Formats: sequence, C-alpha cells, structure tokens
Amino acid sequence: MQHRKMTMAVIIGNRGFFPGHLAKSGRAEMIAALERAGMDCVVLGEDQSKYGAVETHEEAKRCAALFQENRHRIDGVIVSLPNFGDERAVADTLRLAKLNVPVLVQATPDTPDQMGITHRRDSFCGKMSACNNLRQYGIPYSLTRLHTVRPDSEAFRADLDWFAAVCRVANGLRDLRVGCIGARPAAFNTVRYSEKLLEASGISTETVDLSDILGRIQRLKDSDDGVQRKLAQIRDYVSTKGVPEPSLIKMAKLGFVVESWMRETDVKVSAIQCWTAMEEFFGVVPCTVMSMMSNELMASACEADIVGTLSMHALALASQTPSALLDWNNNYGEDPDKAVCFHCSNLPKHFFADDRMDYQEIIAGTVGKENTFGTMVGRVKAGPMSFARFSTDDTAGCIRGYVGEGEFTTDPLTTFGGAGVVRIPGLQNLLHYICEQGFEHHVAANLSTSAHAVQEAAARYLGWQMHWHRG
Repeated sequence: MQHRKMTMAVIIGNRGFFPGHLAKSGRAEMIAALERAGMDCVVLGEDQSKYGAVETHEEAKRCAALFQENRHRIDGVIVSLPNFGDERAVADTLRLAKLNVPVLVQATPDTPDQMGITHRRDSFCGKMSACNNLRQYGIPYSLTRLHTVRPDSEAFRADLDWFAAVCRVANGLRDLRVGCIGARPAAFNTVRYSEKLLEASGISTETVDLSDILGRIQRLKDSDDGVQRKLAQIRDYVSTKGVPEPSLIKMAKLGFVVESWMRETDVKVSAIQCWTAMEEFFGVVPCTVMSMMSNELMASACEADIVGTLSMHALALASQTPSALLDWNNNYGEDPDKAVCFHCSNLPKHFFADDRMDYQEIIAGTVGKENTFGTMVGRVKAGPMSFARFSTDDTAGCIRGYVGEGEFTTDPLTTFGGAGVVRIPGLQNLLHYICEQGFEHHVAANLSTSAHAVQEAAARYLGWQMHWHRG
C-alpha cells in the first residue's frame, strides 16, 4: 500500500436570495483548507458556474460531468455550504456523478454580529435540508463533528483527517483481491467464511493450494537472486541469532514465492495456512514472512483467517500503519478491564518494543523444535490501540463486525510469542457481546485511534452491520 495524495471533489452550495459573495469566499476558504491538509481538489471554476458553486440543475450537470472526468482520482466528496445552499442541486450533482465514494457535509457558521441581510448564512438550517435530500436520494453521507464549523478551523482539520481515513477504508475494501494460501486448518471451524458474501461487497478471494506454493519452492535454488534478496531482507528485519541457516533459507524461499504469487494474481493482502502442514512438510513456520508483509501494510493473517485479514487491512487503511491479528487470549489477574492479547507470533515489527526470531513453542512438542523456527517473539509496546473484527454471517446473509479502542499497557507479563496487556473500558461487556454474537476469538489490532473511521466506512458506505464498543 503506497501513501498518495488524496483528492476531494468539492460541491459549493449556493442559493440565490442569500449573499452570493459568501459562496465565492467559501469556495476559496475550502480550497485553502484542503491545500493545508495536503489534499488536491476537483471543483467548478468561477468561469464554469456562478461563483464556482452549484445552484441550478444545469450547474449540477456541469459539476457532475467534471467529477466524472476525474473519477479515477477522486477519493471522496465534500459538500460545503457557505450559505443555505440549494439542496436539490447538491443531491442532483451526486446522483448524476455516480462516484460511489464517501461524502462529507460541512456548513459554515454565522457570526452573531453579522446576521443582517448582507452577511447572513443560514447554513445551520441549510445543512439539514441538504441532508434530508441526500437521504431521500439514497446517497450515504458523513457529518462533521460540529454541526457548523469553519473551513479554516482546527476542528475542521480534524474532520478532514478523519474523513480521509473513512475514504481510504471504504474505497480500499471495494474491488479488493485477498489471497487464501492453503486450506483452513481442520481444527479451526471458527475461521470459516463466505466467499459469496464478500464478493457481494466487492471483495474477491483468490485461492492457491499449499502444495502449489511448496512445489514452486522446490524448484528454487538456494543461490537464486530472488531467494538471496529475500534472505538479506529477513536478516535486516529481525535478529536471527541462533536460528539455523537452512531454516532461514526456507523462509526466504517461502517469502519470495508468496510475494511473487501475490503480484501475479494482483492480490493485495493474504491469509496463510499453518497448523501444522507448513511445519511437518516444509520445516518452518511462516510467521516472519507474514510479519514482514504486514509491516509493509500488506496484511497477512494466520490460520487462513480471510476475514481477519480484512479486519487488519481496514485498520491499516485508516491509520496508514501496520496491523496485527491477535487472540483475545487470557485474563490479566483480577482486573476486569484488562486482558492478554497474544499470538505465537506473526506480529509486524512495528508492534514490538523489542523483538527477535525464535521457534514456535506451542507446536514444537508435536513436530519438533527444528521444524518451527521463524516466529517473531517480543513484547507489544505501550500506547493507544484500536481493534476490529469482521465476520460473514451466512445464516443472516450479511457481513457484520465490531470496533473499539483501548490501550496496550506496561503491566508485567512473562510469556512466549508476541503478547501485550490491553486495557479496554467496559471489557466485560465487550466479551459478553463477542460470545453472545458468536464472533471469532481472533481480533485485528492497530496502534492508533482509528475505530471511528473503520466503523463509519463499514457501516455507512459498505452497509455492514457494525457494533461500536464505547465502554
């Protein structure tokens, strides 16, 4: 995933019997606000409509045509109301443009000592009319935190940051190709999912048998350039002290083949079979290879948990930082708001206060220590965390999920794998919800405060049934 400059389509609302100069100045203010936020914009010029705003149906058609011409680079739409605005023209523009991207509605506040006929905005009221029409037209939209907010304010800058995250998530989960590498482990019914429900949301699953991956690996030589490049990347990524050289070569081959297959099939994120075919028949765990991909914002989940991968990807899209897939694994003493989140582990390096490569202690007793090198071991660093879990509910015929926020703490913890102590207000209520609703024990985590953006994108723009845990 490459960070790129975002582009917003802008609709400046205007209504003739309100001061037109407010539409003119409001347009300039919004363009300046987007420039300060590091965004490009697509907006009618003042030579294309009165004040570069939209009031009539003809102007709506003109604006929609401009958006259509630039649809390949438009991430979202901002409806800006510097005065009351014409609600029909706003809705018509969006209907005609058919952009299918998130929409943010902003209204500029009046000033108490400028309420005469020459400076009165009434956008406080106009925003309600615009939203009413959007609802009638069936066009989903988002709102600024404050009902009215100045484009040049810090509050609106925060709104723009949040809305950009919403756009990345909503657009990033549409037309996505996710790779399932290997079959679901037989003992993990919990990670079953519906490819058909995902496809209905624009998410395609590309499958490949684990034997195909292992067959491609078998054709490689240790000296092949791609293998040696990947081996060097592994050594640069994590301390490999004590790890046998043959194990490192196997990891390098696995990483090279998996990433090559993803490029060939245009797959952006993946989930990989483990437990225990990889260890028994190849002789390493895939954890470090997966950790490296997740660290580069190419989310990779273990145990073929495809919907877990999507949960990771959504958080990564929102925050533009790596995500991990964890187990809700243990209580932490008697504190009802704390728990241990753990995996054995493929956590991205971004998560760790310290890290090293080691062997997988859980299954070493079954397949032998020599076949389980490649885990990422360390303590998750303290700081804010957002969590998310999506699930396909075949019985109800829908995709559903939950999100929330908490923090990783510095509480003492002695264990193996990758682990951290989390504190989440109202955790017991969340755990009851997870169990009552039959959600998986896997949860995606991200070192950020991104839950609101994921919630907004999934619920409002993808139509998924979402629960936001607020403590």
